[in-house]
Amino acid sequence: MSYVVELKEVTFWYGVPGSREPVLEGVNLQVAADDFLGIVGPNGGGKTTLLRIILGLLKPQSGMVEVFGRPARDVRHRIGYVPQHARLEPATPATVLEVVLTGRLHRSRWGLRYSQADRKAAEQALELVGMQDFARRPVQALSGGQRQRVLIARALAGEASLLLLDEPTAGVDAPTEHSFTDLLHRLNQSIPIILATHDIAFVCTHLKRVACLNRRLTVHRADELTPADLSLVYGNQVCSVIHRPGCPLFDRGCAHGCLPVADSAETGR
Repeated sequence: MSYVVELKEVTFWYGVPGSREPVLEGVNLQVAADDFLGIVGPNGGGKTTLLRIILGLLKPQSGMVEVFGRPARDVRHRIGYVPQHARLEPATPATVLEVVLTGRLHRSRWGLRYSQADRKAAEQALELVGMQDFARRPVQALSGGQRQRVLIARALAGEASLLLLDEPTAGVDAPTEHSFTDLLHRLNQSIPIILATHDIAFVCTHLKRVACLNRRLTVHRADELTPADLSLVYGNQVCSVIHRPGCPLFDRGCAHGCLPVADSAETGR
């Protein structure tokens, strides 16, 4: 079987190898063409680093990384990426279409206007995320959830065959997250998605597989993730949270109701 993403025994250090513990050690991962994979783990556990390695922005000291059967850096143009803390400033003096067109910069010739093909690709990306009717509106007129959709459209506009998202639901309210989740499921019908997040309830409920990462990585089916699996990646920093009726998160808790202690204050319990 050929994989969209394949990592074998990947180890990565920041700085001089051996001077400190590696950020990633012996990581093995395979992502299929229809995959919807969530990566969870504590801060500093290597989630963002792993996404950057898949994107070809970082090179591991050892191990093999292939995306679409080639070195990651050679196919970066086929990967759509929305980094952590990415956002559109409300005061940005641009329309939605103009922002999405910036996702075509690597395909446009420097110094020339965007081509008709660029505009068509941007419009198709907006249609994919349900924002085609907002193309001519200024970014400042959008809600937070709509801006998030525009960021994804920008990532898709380069004709991406793989979508990487780093903490895409951080700071959004429950209704916006529900709408955003529906969008991701629609996109996953035609493109594999890898999503790094702290939201364990989200990945248990909505994703196909979960990768638990804290330097080392283990992969589980989302519906088979257990408190013991979470304890291995978070240590003792896991608590059980009960969402009562009336809580916005009542209908999306994971089967075990488990969350990292650091996140428990944000659950609205």
